[in-house]
Amino acid sequence: MSNRSPLLFFTTLSVISILLLQSPASFASYGGRDAIQALVTRLDSQRFSSSVQETAAYGVLRRLLPLPAYQSSFVFKIVSKDSCGGKSCFMISNHLKSSRSGAEIIIKGTTAVDIVSGLHWYIKYSCGAHVSWDKTGGIQIASIPKPGSLPRVKDDGVMIQRPVPWNYYQNVVTSSYSYVWWNWERWENEIDWMALQGVNLPLAFTGQEAIWQKVFMNFNITAHDLDGFFGGPAFLAWARMGNLHGWGGPLSQSWMDEQLVLQKQILTRMQELGMTPVLPSFSGNVPAALSKIFPSAKITRLGDWNTVNKNPRWCCTYLLDPSDPLFIEIGRAFIHQQFKGIFTCKFVFLIDTFNENSPPTDDPEYINSLGAAVYQAMSAGDKFAVWLMQSAVRMKPGFLLTPFMQALLHSVPFGKMIVLDLFAEAKPIWESSSQFYDTPYVWCMLHNFGGNIEMYGILDSIASGPVDARVSKNSTMVGVGLCMEGIEQNPVVYELMSEMAFRKEKVKVLEWLKTYARRRYGKAVPEIEAAWKILYHTVYNCTDGIADHNTDFIVKFPDWDPSVNPRHIISKQDELHTLFGGGRYLFQQQRSSDFPEAHLWYSNHDTVKALQLFLEGGDIVNGSLTYRYDLVDLTRQVLSKISNEEYTNAILAFRKKDISALKHHSRRFLGLIKDIDVLLASDDNFLLGTWLETSKALASNPIDSKLNEWNARTQVTMWYDTTAALQSKLHDYANKFWSGLLEDYYLPRASTFFGHLINSLEKNEQFKMVDWRVEWIALSNKWQAGSKLYPVKARGDALSIARGLYEKYLRN
Repeated sequence: MSNRSPLLFFTTLSVISILLLQSPASFASYGGRDAIQALVTRLDSQRFSSSVQETAAYGVLRRLLPLPAYQSSFVFKIVSKDSCGGKSCFMISNHLKSSRSGAEIIIKGTTAVDIVSGLHWYIKYSCGAHVSWDKTGGIQIASIPKPGSLPRVKDDGVMIQRPVPWNYYQNVVTSSYSYVWWNWERWENEIDWMALQGVNLPLAFTGQEAIWQKVFMNFNITAHDLDGFFGGPAFLAWARMGNLHGWGGPLSQSWMDEQLVLQKQILTRMQELGMTPVLPSFSGNVPAALSKIFPSAKITRLGDWNTVNKNPRWCCTYLLDPSDPLFIEIGRAFIHQQFKGIFTCKFVFLIDTFNENSPPTDDPEYINSLGAAVYQAMSAGDKFAVWLMQSAVRMKPGFLLTPFMQALLHSVPFGKMIVLDLFAEAKPIWESSSQFYDTPYVWCMLHNFGGNIEMYGILDSIASGPVDARVSKNSTMVGVGLCMEGIEQNPVVYELMSEMAFRKEKVKVLEWLKTYARRRYGKAVPEIEAAWKILYHTVYNCTDGIADHNTDFIVKFPDWDPSVNPRHIISKQDELHTLFGGGRYLFQQQRSSDFPEAHLWYSNHDTVKALQLFLEGGDIVNGSLTYRYDLVDLTRQVLSKISNEEYTNAILAFRKKDISALKHHSRRFLGLIKDIDVLLASDDNFLLGTWLETSKALASNPIDSKLNEWNARTQVTMWYDTTAALQSKLHDYANKFWSGLLEDYYLPRASTFFGHLINSLEKNEQFKMVDWRVEWIALSNKWQAGSKLYPVKARGDALSIARGLYEKYLRN
């Protein structure tokens, strides 16, 4: 999430080991390779035993393929990197004594993650199976033969090496947009998914507030002080980064304690599978009370981050300067407390300093000294620290990119820093920065903002970008990564990107998509394969360089006065162009138009054709949950673009003072909201009720339940603070196409807005923008504080509903 003022994403991470890689000459010339190799050796020595990892891999197999006989069909074995040519790999071969009741397939790997990745590769490419998140349709394993009849691989087997050692996963805000209400059962499922996709470097941020509570209390901070410091459950990511404090809180003691227990389970399982968890560390973000307890400490108050009126209850957090001796004390104390409470091995930490806030100056000399101080504090807690820096840099006019980057990247010893090229699929930095000035980096896909639901992607870039980067001259690339803000959407994008952790060559996307469709639905359906070809050229071919944030008017309703022609009020989503360069707004034509236009990078006529083909093939795969998800998502995508046209036509009618046309098009817009809500209700994965009920399920008492539900409702609507007449600057940032949310939130918002427009024309009066805002904000506040129950189970037949909506809106 970006910031309104110039900012610097400044993410850090300490790693006890990084890679086993043939480094480029420029990197090796300053001894970086030796330093990295030493860290690799240390990491390998700290992994759990082979027997523990093999047992964990069998656990994934058992949960994926519950039939007990499959447990004896596969043999798993940990092997050394020497067996894989010095790199991490998996190997698949036939068991020499295969029988209908015994072992059939042997999968070897350098870690349990590699073994499980090999299992996934085998069931995909030998058995035609498919794995995705449950909320995107789940798994398709009906195509896997029964035990005793598993397909054999070629005689000499299959060996797949990782071309780069790291497969990085998560964004610092994913913990709030996606994971916040998870219990252990859901976390176990996610860690299985990570292992199947080859993730070996995941963030693990759960439960850190309990650790911080102990640390700060040792510095004489009271529990009352921390009530105004920690954010509420759905806003912890931004409280941790120092963007806000207190919003959505206070956190209960039971929440903190239970989350810490959950973190122990998460970390144990990650390590059992051979993953290297990424833990939090000290960024300098401190409670206000610390400045009173240590009056001589270098503590500054940061600027406002997106509040409506700079309310000090939420805004302007406190930052302890890294050069202050207290910084090292607190940082060391947190790391030690973390080891004492949840961890025994020292390897990975992440720090966000100035994340979505501005540094005091852009002077390279200061930035260099700042980086050195941060690293000093980091290494005080872990002498083997290596700094991973998130590279999305937003500059103010005149800011010199090259001196700044060099100053920061060279502020620590060579071999002690790694960079995330955060948005490499659309705005790669490695190409224009001399490979980050000889600093190792991870090629990352950002893709999603706010956990929005929108069919979107750049498949060609994903299929070729990591390879181009890796084979480029003097490449310092050491990994690939998934850095989305929210998960559980666009499964095709995440499956392809995850495969790039094991792909040495570029993927031929059209060929890959054909097999993807067959695996996802369990059979070949020519009409659906033809539809995917269209989707490849349209929704999954966004080449305009605009960071996609769902701006469809149903879910991102413009907050403006259409009766006049001022520049549209720019909200948070519209500023992503600044963060990711290019000077182009998400509303692509906004500069030449006096009212907003939603982001559209393809012809909706083409996607209507894809939907027609999806419907034509529906009877063949109607029982497939993966098909149902994709059908609902595609129908939603098409209809939401139609709704944008109706909104535009309604506004044009208003400007022409054509009451009849305004009523017609506004009715159509409102009717589409109702119809899309019914469509979404036909699939379990598009229900508001699930989000709300899981939030309440984590509460230990009615007070916590009410707080959790308010957090859940607020994050996906207003997000942040309001006044009686001003909406949150972040409203709709985390918008969702969920049944229940459309009917009870987006519908009344649009209805009241159009009602005010119609009333102004009927009375021949100026549209009263403030009156509408006051009415709507009051309704929103009431909904956010509400307790209405919403369904958690689908109702209706998705295929029949989609066909009916196609006939109603799309049949020529």
